[in-house]
Amino acid sequence: MVTQKLKHYPKNWKWGVLFISPWLIGFLAFQLYPLLASLYYSFTDFSILSKANWVGLENYIDLFTEDRYFKKSLWVTAKYTILSVPCKLVFALFIAMLLNMKLKAINVFRTVYYLPSIMGGSVAISILWKFLFMKEGIVNQMLAVVKLPAVSWLGDPDIAVVTISILVVWQFGSSMVLFLAGLKNVPQELYEAASVDGASKIRQFFTITLPMISPIIFFNLMMQSINALQEFTSSFIITNGGPNKGTYLLGLKIYEEAFKNLKMGYACATSWVLFLVVLTITLLLFRSSNTWVYYEDGGKNV
Repeated sequence: MVTQKLKHYPKNWKWGVLFISPWLIGFLAFQLYPLLASLYYSFTDFSILSKANWVGLENYIDLFTEDRYFKKSLWVTAKYTILSVPCKLVFALFIAMLLNMKLKAINVFRTVYYLPSIMGGSVAISILWKFLFMKEGIVNQMLAVVKLPAVSWLGDPDIAVVTISILVVWQFGSSMVLFLAGLKNVPQELYEAASVDGASKIRQFFTITLPMISPIIFFNLMMQSINALQEFTSSFIITNGGPNKGTYLLGLKIYEEAFKNLKMGYACATSWVLFLVVLTITLLLFRSSNTWVYYEDGGKNV
């Protein structure tokens, strides 16, 4: 059956397969196999140092019934996502609107604002952030100059999660670039017509700008939510999950279970729970997009 179908393709189809073989090998070896292996190990007690034994749903049951840090980690991850993603998108849109204006040396400003995103997610930036917000860091020194009391940025559980969220908001460059591209594609005739009808700038923003760039908002919202739910570096480098597990994100919990506690099977189960959380949120975003995302061709997300 397969041979008959291949007869309808050009004779040089083998060259095409040969050219994409590096991607196929990489996909099979570094994506598909680890994915399936982690699913299998999530049902075992695999600990790297010993042979994996099948335990069924025991890892998943322990997660929800006996692991007191799992629910804490899940709540911290949700709080981190709710804090960082909306603030990042709002700030990125605000800067994009400023950079969409006709100003001198505008390209220089666009480059400067994008620089933090180039360095985003690196260990060096996380270490720098830790030194900035430590008890005797530069931020508290600046507060002392204006006679304000020092803030325990990394010592208070409620403030610490805000501190690592600010790092993500600061790295708004990629979202800003997408917003800027969307703003430039909004037809100026719509603004001119609205001005003739007497609509204010605020009214134009909510009735023209936001609907026209809603696909960009949807894409940024979805991608930034996925990235936030999988965050690891800032929690590990800046606070190491503390204080009092106040920044103990799920990404950090998976890392500690696998490489600190040597419970690889348990870590795989946790990672699959995280995968299901990401999948659920993604599907909900796609479902809700039909009510607020506007497409010029009238199309809808599936």
